[in-house]
This record gives sequence, structure tokens and C-alpha cells, in this order.
Amino acid sequence: MAKGMLHFTKAGNVHTGDVHKMPDGSIHTGKTHTKSSKPVMHFKDLPPAAKNRAGQRMAVMLAKK
Repeated sequence: MAKGMLHFTKAGNVHTGDVHKMPDGSIHTGKTHTKSSKPVMHFKDLPPAAKNRAGQRMAVMLAKK
């Protein structure tokens, strides 16, 4: 996986923790798979409404730096 690439929940929240890739190619939270692992995705794969939320959150994050 690309180092430093942002991952997002389906709601558009940034996930900053560890991730792992499943055999089907999907990306999930956590270093290894557990019952509590949740799917995450890249910005380009988010639904339109989630892209708007993610974009707004990223703008706020960048403004704080």
C-alpha cells in the first residue's frame, strides 16, 4: 500500500490508524483483521456526499497546520 495515502470511512471521516489489505483487495482498519475491523477507502472511491464532508474536513485540518 502507498505510504502516506489517506483512508476514509464511508461517512467521509479520515482514518489515521493502521490498515491492512484483504485478499479481495479491499482495505480495512487495523494492522490485522479482527471482528472490529471496518472497511475504509481512498478519497476517489467515496460516494459524492462523503467526498464533500471529507473535503471540508481536510480543508480544516490543513488550515490548522
